[in-house]
Amino acid sequence: MHKDFREDAADAAARVLDTNWTGRYTVPATGLYPHQWSWDSAFVAIGTRHRNPRRARAELVSLLEAQWDDGRVPQIVYDLDRGDDYAPGPDFWAGVRGAPRPASGLVQPPLHAWSAWLVHCADPAGSTAEGFLHRVYPRLVRWHAYLHDRRAGAAGLPVIKHPWESGTDNSPLWDVALERVPPRARTPIRRPDLQHAGTGERPGARDYRRYYRLAETYRDAGCADDVAIGFAMVCPLFCSVLAVAELALGRVAATLSAVDGGATESDPGGHVAAAARLVAALDSHLWDDELGLYVALDDTTGEPVGRATVNGLVPLLLAAAPTPALAPGRAERLVATLTGPGFLGGGRYLPSTSRLDPAFDPALYWRGPAWFNMTWLLRRAVWALGRHDLAARLDEQTTLAVPERFPEYVDPDTGAGRGTRQFSWSAALSLDALLADERAVLPHPAPPRPPAPART
Repeated sequence: MHKDFREDAADAAARVLDTNWTGRYTVPATGLYPHQWSWDSAFVAIGTRHRNPRRARAELVSLLEAQWDDGRVPQIVYDLDRGDDYAPGPDFWAGVRGAPRPASGLVQPPLHAWSAWLVHCADPAGSTAEGFLHRVYPRLVRWHAYLHDRRAGAAGLPVIKHPWESGTDNSPLWDVALERVPPRARTPIRRPDLQHAGTGERPGARDYRRYYRLAETYRDAGCADDVAIGFAMVCPLFCSVLAVAELALGRVAATLSAVDGGATESDPGGHVAAAARLVAALDSHLWDDELGLYVALDDTTGEPVGRATVNGLVPLLLAAAPTPALAPGRAERLVATLTGPGFLGGGRYLPSTSRLDPAFDPALYWRGPAWFNMTWLLRRAVWALGRHDLAARLDEQTTLAVPERFPEYVDPDTGAGRGTRQFSWSAALSLDALLADERAVLPHPAPPRPPAPART
């Protein structure tokens, strides 16, 4: 990539993040998403750390300050001055106890410990001076404990209670379980999202009625996780991110122990053991040998969901870890699936749903479009495996960001922007792809440098 392009692209990405910064956190997009979103902030901090590590630390601290009494980190933290600009808004969740600030009762993938570790590593002196790791570690421990305990499913893996919690809202993985949810809701359904994206790019009205009905049922149960609401799914993406986050939390714990001589109550080995349990359960319960990737599991019926989506490739993040490691042969199969006709072998960019799946739609939200965050995760995974050729192939999507004005997602064949524009995690992860030291991104030991070419 040409030096001038890299510099111009990094500056353009930083301008998007500056525009979307509120003074305490970064909104995903000023029009469509005017509040703070959970895993958006984690991705944003990963990119922001390169230009403004202090702001990256503030991003995560702001989110974690909204942690519920039971340890959950909410999907959305609302700005009451913008309450009518997104639906469902803060009034929908009013009356549910346990949140220190107006927030959703749902959660999102737990990327935060990994993000916090990267943010600390970008500026260890500033992080230490602010006591950043001391501030976030106890909250992250409680967050993970909530997922391991209150959200534990029959397979020993955390369950999600709503498609919105997966981060891949409209994925075909949730179709069968959603059929059990009546397409009727008491709450009037507003669709401000359709002001920012075409109807062919967003979930339909029937989907939204089910989304609202399910959210109503969970809310009316006081967001209690021991109440059956008809939807409890195990997601391979969610579980894999939690395993990587546990490894990162182990690095945080070891750093704190070294800095204060054990004064901070931390357990590096416990976090690694938690990651190992997650990986063992992933291998035991979610692997689909025919599809060559990991699939979702319906915790209500005990049935696996045999659909090939990008979610099932994300466990590749764990393939380069010396411990815990995926079962023998799984990394090779995942790479073969990634490069096969359903994914990179069938088009230019990484689709969110396999091109071979009957639900594949290159325009429709999470049913085909390529997303920058999924590409970022898989790029980090293959680079750690030493597949720099594949990493370079995935890098191609980064070059789309500037001319397409940092879109929310793109057509997996043409690269045309979809959804809203000036999207924060697209900018942040483009910035990270341009500026990061690859060897320091994953929290498990880095791969060796490739050998230098021989001199002639």
